[in-house]
Amino acid sequence: GAVLSEVKGKEEVKRNEKELGVKIVSFGSKKMRKDVNVDSPYNLDAVEEKKGEDLEGKIEVKGGKGNANIGYFINKKLHVWCRLSNGMWGSGTIQSTSGEESIVSLSNGNVIKVSTSQLLPANPGILEGVNDLIQLSYLNEPSVLHNLKRRYSHDMIYSKAGLVLIAVNPFKDVQIYGKDFVTSYREKATDSPHVFAIADNAYNEMMNEFHNLNLSCSGETGAGKTETAKFAMQYLASLGGGYGGKECKILQTHCILEAFGNAKTSRNDSSSRFSRVVQLAAGERSYHIFYQLCAGAPPALRERLNLKMANEYNYLVQSDCLVINGVDDGQKFQKLKEAFDIVQICKEEQEQVFAMLAAVLWLGNISFQVIDKENHVEPLADEALTSVAMLIGCAPHELMQAISTHRIQVGKDSIAKKLTLQQAIDTRDALAKFIYASLFDWLVEQINNSLEAGKKHIGRSISIIDIYGFESLKKNSFEQFCINYANERLKQHFNRHLFKLEQEEYDLEGIDWTKVVFEDNQECLDLFEKKPLGILSLLDEESNAPNSTDFTLANKLKQHLNSNSYFKGDRGRAFGVLHFAG
Repeated sequence: GAVLSEVKGKEEVKRNEKELGVKIVSFGSKKMRKDVNVDSPYNLDAVEEKKGEDLEGKIEVKGGKGNANIGYFINKKLHVWCRLSNGMWGSGTIQSTSGEESIVSLSNGNVIKVSTSQLLPANPGILEGVNDLIQLSYLNEPSVLHNLKRRYSHDMIYSKAGLVLIAVNPFKDVQIYGKDFVTSYREKATDSPHVFAIADNAYNEMMNEFHNLNLSCSGETGAGKTETAKFAMQYLASLGGGYGGKECKILQTHCILEAFGNAKTSRNDSSSRFSRVVQLAAGERSYHIFYQLCAGAPPALRERLNLKMANEYNYLVQSDCLVINGVDDGQKFQKLKEAFDIVQICKEEQEQVFAMLAAVLWLGNISFQVIDKENHVEPLADEALTSVAMLIGCAPHELMQAISTHRIQVGKDSIAKKLTLQQAIDTRDALAKFIYASLFDWLVEQINNSLEAGKKHIGRSISIIDIYGFESLKKNSFEQFCINYANERLKQHFNRHLFKLEQEEYDLEGIDWTKVVFEDNQECLDLFEKKPLGILSLLDEESNAPNSTDFTLANKLKQHLNSNSYFKGDRGRAFGVLHFAG
């Protein structure tokens, strides 16, 4: 799931109702919840009382002295968690123990023998499905996962952990984002965990505490970060005066940026991407806009751009994936044009955008022929080459020379050197990527101009951070390396504000408190960015060395970085970074 956090938090809004297990069941603004069957008749006041009765004198099962009191769990028939042979967690009660090993009767009726030191205490049934994880007696891994699963099974996709909102992607429409829900959170008619509640708290703090804030979304690819950010924007726009004018423009930017910045991957139908123009893996798509243009362009525009269908472009067919189930690319194209109109990109500029997109697609269809024994090539003067030349506004022979030769300065003279086949292909692809990157930068600039982002505004602001999610694929490239590095950076930013700076403030103010131990990922970041012996520095050094290869880079990394616990030196030209999305 995705995690949304308010980096500069405020004290939580007092609960209007203290209930255990709630479910949104109507669109009313006054009452939106009812109890669901979570095996608990108690509200949270009763939970605290009951918790004191059940847990009096009890300590954790796991490790050290905790094993001495394991008889308490047996006598009270209290549940524990144990790791199963398949790696999953199972709950049950301890039947007997012989010190280092215990017999556990699982909830499914199976009886297993496990290491006593690996047992973890389970929360009492009274706490099943609480909406704030802080209410749990035990915050071990299986207890947290079980609580999230319990809520998810009742379509309660949001849970809290103090100031942090945890969202589990439902992969379906759960009907909890309409205007009635916006009204309910604005009027404080409900306090159920929701992205609207986080956005509302941030807005109130900005107005009352007079400082800027940011909401950061983190999680694996496909966790729902972008959708969460979109709903936060929707709520904040409503607080800013509704859905007209600048608020409407801001919301429409999502449609544009998603079309030009998102693509289908093996794990996510709309993943925030980069470097998706010229190479695709099986089952993936390039940026959505290419397929939307091919499917939705009207006949007159198709004729002016000499535009074909998606299955006729080499850049798009290499992955054998042209459509996304349940997505109408043609309809998306019409929505995109409406968004262009709203952010004041005129019809003439829109057509220029579409022309550059068509040029990128046609570039992938340019082919080369070998002209000598040294494998030098020149482009074929076919439909692809003439189409690109027409679309970018140059003569065909100028384009042919640009992608098949390299100019070398010799004294005062400039000499054109023929390229080999692979060099020419790389040059062609580099041109396609440059055009697309420049087009994206131009679009962002136009959107900011429309929003008057360049003007100085006196006031406070809320920023929403939404980046591509952590991922680990069967074949990981420089793309995954950069994505995961960015996520490690965001993770440190989150930990620093949530734990480190807060605890430093307690120390300065002399507050008596129990230190919260958290995993600092600084060593992992050092592996990426430390100079002169970090991966990025060594990569830069090796890239500038003559005759460098993937093998020489891998060997250099292994030579200098094997002492870092996050580095794994594999055989051949591969290496690994041992980290995870957490």
